[in-house]
Amino acid sequence: MDLIPWSPQKELTSLRKEMDNLLNRFFGESRFPSLFSQEWSPAVDISETDECIYVKAELPGLEAKDIDVSLVGDRLTIKGEKTKEAEKKGEHFHSIERYSGSFQRSFRLPSTVQMEKIEATFEKGILTVVLPKTEEAKSKEIKITVK
Repeated sequence: MDLIPWSPQKELTSLRKEMDNLLNRFFGESRFPSLFSQEWSPAVDISETDECIYVKAELPGLEAKDIDVSLVGDRLTIKGEKTKEAEKKGEHFHSIERYSGSFQRSFRLPSTVQMEKIEATFEKGILTVVLPKTEEAKSKEIKITVK
């Protein structure tokens, strides 16, 4: 009896195709990027407190000069390019899994922010964008009076 290695990628690719077909029947052509396509898209975490919205993006192998962050209205956009390493003479690849190329991620922010106080830092391959909320966007407790 031969053992066949299990590949979760094949299982997920099949599931993704079925979901794309289902969504296409309801909404027309899918606008969602494929999970296992050759396009590179960094992982992003978005969190929120009463004071700020935090966006953290994993951008390994990049430098701050390779990244652009912009805010237009309520849409935050992170874009950049990860360049492919030059191949060495006589080097033969058995597997290539690291992505390269340009990327762009855009997010609609859940509340308004103070544009002049936005901060972006880049350390150890992690881009952190801190977006302070406006006073109007901060949550306020409303006291209930008894009559």
